[in-house]
Amino acid sequence: MASFNVTGVVQALDGIRTEWRDSQKRSREPDAREFPSRIALAEVVEALKGVLFPMRLGPVDLRHTSENFYVGHTLDTALHRLLDQARLELRYASRHDPRDEAALQAQAFEAIDRFAQALPAIRRQLDLDVLAAYGGDPAATSVDEVLLCYPGVLALIHHRLAHPLYTFGLPLLARIIAELAHSQTGIDIHPGAQIGDSFFIDHGTGVVIGETAVIGKGVRIYQAVTLGAKRFATDEEGHLEKGGLRHPVVEDDVVIYAGATILGRVTLGKGAVIGGNVWITSSVPPGASITQANLRHALCTDPPED
Repeated sequence: MASFNVTGVVQALDGIRTEWRDSQKRSREPDAREFPSRIALAEVVEALKGVLFPMRLGPVDLRHTSENFYVGHTLDTALHRLLDQARLELRYASRHDPRDEAALQAQAFEAIDRFAQALPAIRRQLDLDVLAAYGGDPAATSVDEVLLCYPGVLALIHHRLAHPLYTFGLPLLARIIAELAHSQTGIDIHPGAQIGDSFFIDHGTGVVIGETAVIGKGVRIYQAVTLGAKRFATDEEGHLEKGGLRHPVVEDDVVIYAGATILGRVTLGKGAVIGGNVWITSSVPPGASITQANLRHALCTDPPED
């Protein structure tokens, strides 16, 4: 039987990894792991889904009589695993400027403790999201169907978990959790986005919501909607400048139909309706109805030509 030169490939890959680690000033400790695990975080998120909705997203053999025991045990285990991942992220973030280990451990514990205390509010917010989806879709037969089947709700569960971690100083954990939902649903919500109560993403595939987007209460959007940046500022050397408010503000009760693209730090006023496949780079007044047919007339501020 023919054999492959696996040894040569292994040695070549080892050399490439060594070059990369040296260039990035990575740890050379043999037992060190420097950054969080996507696999571990996927398991934590699944556990937290069961904690939030034990009888619907928890184990199949769970009964009401043991619900609190399951929630307590699962939550404690998940939080300790999440704490381990938080420590890894904070060590990774300080790799070029090492910090006191005790201070790092304390910061990690504080962040995860704050996250744990936020879970009841997250559950209440998700209940409102589920009700918005049920109320906004005539095809929905029950709130349970919405929770179990709707990709928009799955993406929101991940976002509602990821956003506080982002806020509490763990952006890498938050981003991994967000990308787990992105890979499953095709819905890309940056964990930095601020999203109000009763948010409904219908169908969902292709939705993109940028880091600095702000979404009010009672907003409904459809598939392939983009809340993105219009342009990216660069420094003198041509490198992208990080941060900055570059995504839209969507006020309460706005509806955005399929394929609409809204770019830049513009505001969609309260109660506005944005039609399908429009391209918007200017603010929209409250209550306006924007379609392809009336877009230029509705948003143009220049005087008409003679």
